Amino acid sequence: MKPKVLVIDDVMPLAQQYAYDLERLGGFRTEVAGGGVAGLAALSSASIDCVILDLEMPDMDGFDVLRAMDHHQIGVPVIVYTGTGSYDRCVEAVRLGAFSFIDKAEPMERVVQEVRLALGHRSLAARIEALEQELEDASPLLGESTPMAELRTRIDTLAAIPSPVLVLGESGTGKELVARELHLRGPRRGGAFVPLNCGGLAEGLVESDLFGHEKGAFTGAAQARRGAFERASGGTLFLDEVGELPASAQARLLRVLETGEVSRLGSEALTAVDPRVVAATHRNLDRAVDEGSFRQDLLYRLNVHVIRVPPLRERRTDVPALVRHFLRTLAPKLGVPVPAVTTGALKALEVRDWRRNNVRELRNTVERMIIAGGPVLDVEHLPPDLEGPEVAGRNDGVAGALDEGTFRERKRAAERRIVEDALESHAWQITETASALGLADHASLLKIMRRLEIKRP
Repeated sequence: MKPKVLVIDDVMPLAQQYAYDLERLGGFRTEVAGGGVAGLAALSSASIDCVILDLEMPDMDGFDVLRAMDHHQIGVPVIVYTGTGSYDRCVEAVRLGAFSFIDKAEPMERVVQEVRLALGHRSLAARIEALEQELEDASPLLGESTPMAELRTRIDTLAAIPSPVLVLGESGTGKELVARELHLRGPRRGGAFVPLNCGGLAEGLVESDLFGHEKGAFTGAAQARRGAFERASGGTLFLDEVGELPASAQARLLRVLETGEVSRLGSEALTAVDPRVVAATHRNLDRAVDEGSFRQDLLYRLNVHVIRVPPLRERRTDVPALVRHFLRTLAPKLGVPVPAVTTGALKALEVRDWRRNNVRELRNTVERMIIAGGPVLDVEHLPPDLEGPEVAGRNDGVAGALDEGTFRERKRAAERRIVEDALESHAWQITETASALGLADHASLLKIMRRLEIKRP
């Protein structure tokens, strides 16, 4: 449906002419009101998308209309127009909430453009509000289990503290969302939240992403670029998978944390930065320090405060609430009505270990159930490859394979079982599994996995 514009002016011939031209040139629907009181009545009884408001009216002037709209929380964009040419009065109208102002002598093409700008601004504000609500709905802090209550208390305690925080947790537990909660609940929530996945940075560009670069600093640097520290100054910098940073970047990161200053690649100038740093990792950084892959002094800088995000298997009683939440949020996106879920299906989901990806894995499972099921989701709609109590049966099958076949076949089956069990115990993290098995490095484990034809689920 076309947007509807309300023209409020005590001079009816002028208001009607404006309405006619807006319909003719802009394709809008229009309505006219012969004064402030009539205009407010129209706003309360009709669906209006934009208002053109005269400031000079005898019964109730444009300023009173703006104050009344603010009082009644009528969030329709207002464009004020006046024939007096008083710039100060127009500025006062904007201060009271008007979107913009025009002169009555302006060409109608300019008026139509201003209306379209106001409508676009309103649409963008609505989209931002919807996205903020979606982000709030996506909060990981669902559930009333003891671990979640302790996590919420820990976040509330640390939100207002400017010191660095290290967030520990398995893959898929919601470490980034915990970092966002720290940001949103603290005094820096008005600043930027800048997430940076240290494990996904392109080789050779790590320091550029962190600290920025000047034009010509390296091949391909066609223009200067601010790094994550500069973009997050005054807000929060979230360094996800910080344990994956190379040694050179670790050294520079430590210096920035100590001095509060960064220098872009290709420049010797120092820039003061003030982000609150929240780092996260699924790795055991103490072990990484012992192995020499992570600096101990950097670890001391990052783990001033530590938050551990509990895995889903430690808060199984939260699974039903999470499932219902995902049903409410995912079904509309998939274009289907929100389905119900049986107690049996909830119990089956609750007993799973969720070691592969925790809450993220549960979300993906619910999405697959919605696609496979109908108005009611039951046990039969669970994905066939979902890991759970049937793991014991799979291991029994492997054990059976050890009792039959040639020596070579039995040896291969035993090796496969050892490697698979170790991978599952370490959430399929290659480096940690290789270390636990006493292998030289992750490449050795990958070679064994290829030989045994083991693939990550």
